[in-house]
Amino acid sequence: MQIRRPLGRVRPEWVDHYGHMNLAYYLVVFDLATDEVWPEWGLGPGLRARGLGTFAVESWQGYRREVMLDAPLAAETALLAFDAKRLLLRHRLYHAEDGFLAAENEVLFLCVDLATRRVAHWPEDVLTIFARTRVEEPAQRLALRRG
Repeated sequence: MQIRRPLGRVRPEWVDHYGHMNLAYYLVVFDLATDEVWPEWGLGPGLRARGLGTFAVESWQGYRREVMLDAPLAAETALLAFDAKRLLLRHRLYHAEDGFLAAENEVLFLCVDLATRRVAHWPEDVLTIFARTRVEEPAQRLALRRG
């Protein structure tokens, strides 16, 4: 099940000369949505304490409908796929009051050993959380491996 989480409102510094949220700030908001789920998935501070981290290596954004200054935002995040070293997730950004889909984002992450800065394996307990959390939905644009 995916939970729609509030992420605050569109800030003045995020608005461009067209009066809507600038494309760069969608990535900021998607990153905030990532931070919301990381602890539940065994990532974030808990993973860093083990000497491991997550590095984003690829992302895709699709813009569906503009959001304006002070619009309330909410996001749903889904774990779409994973393997021993990779994680693929999707965010959907919504207008929190009107309910419309504003944008989508897919991100491919690697597990990285922070001491060596090299790709590493996810810990077994994290893989167990991934397996329990994964949704049965296909990604639109990205894949764990390039085809």
